[in-house]
Amino acid sequence: MPGILKNDTDSRFSRRRLIGSAAALTGSLLVSRTALAQEDDESELIPIQSTELGDIPTTGTVRGGFVGDAPVSSRESTSAQPIALAIEAAGIDAQIEVQQIVDGVMQNPSGPWIVSWYEQTALLGAGGNVVMAGHVDYWNVGPAVFFDLRNLIEGDEVQVFGDGDVAYTYAVETNETYDLEELTSGTITELVGQTEDPKLTLITCGGEFDYASGEYLSRMVVRAGLVE
Repeated sequence: MPGILKNDTDSRFSRRRLIGSAAALTGSLLVSRTALAQEDDESELIPIQSTELGDIPTTGTVRGGFVGDAPVSSRESTSAQPIALAIEAAGIDAQIEVQQIVDGVMQNPSGPWIVSWYEQTALLGAGGNVVMAGHVDYWNVGPAVFFDLRNLIEGDEVQVFGDGDVAYTYAVETNETYDLEELTSGTITELVGQTEDPKLTLITCGGEFDYASGEYLSRMVVRAGLVE
């Protein structure tokens, strides 16, 4: 089951596991270029490889309260870049960084408390699928920003804030864990490709940790639909 794996001598997180989770968040997925572009022709599927991260996490910290506590302006019709994520049911209040999909490779979030939004996916307010990822745990930190993503159930509220203090509210529709062998090209296109209705997709590691390969054996994917 997903969660903390302890070593044989103490209750600290296993160094190898946490380095592996930092380095292998999206390491077993495949992304189709046309899944992002919504084209009809087939294209080559390229492995999503992780970027190499060192043993020392970034200086990201937990902020004192949910960003939703502050008043925000009404949402306008223009699109916005995501800058913050708040999920009260999972104890998440995080800043969002911009990350890239480079030659089919989803770059990993830069630290334990930061959430990555992939620039090649949808903007807030533009329709389509807004795709984000975060670490489940992290070396020298323990549980990271998406550790409690597993607790989300249908109907839980997710707030995403765009530049200009524009708030977008989503409601969780599904929370699924996929074993790596289940992540076929068709499944991955369905998860990270564009959608007709405005959706938010949150991805993190899940399942058991494989010490031989240095990565988790599953991926957890939360899909939410825009409410307002």
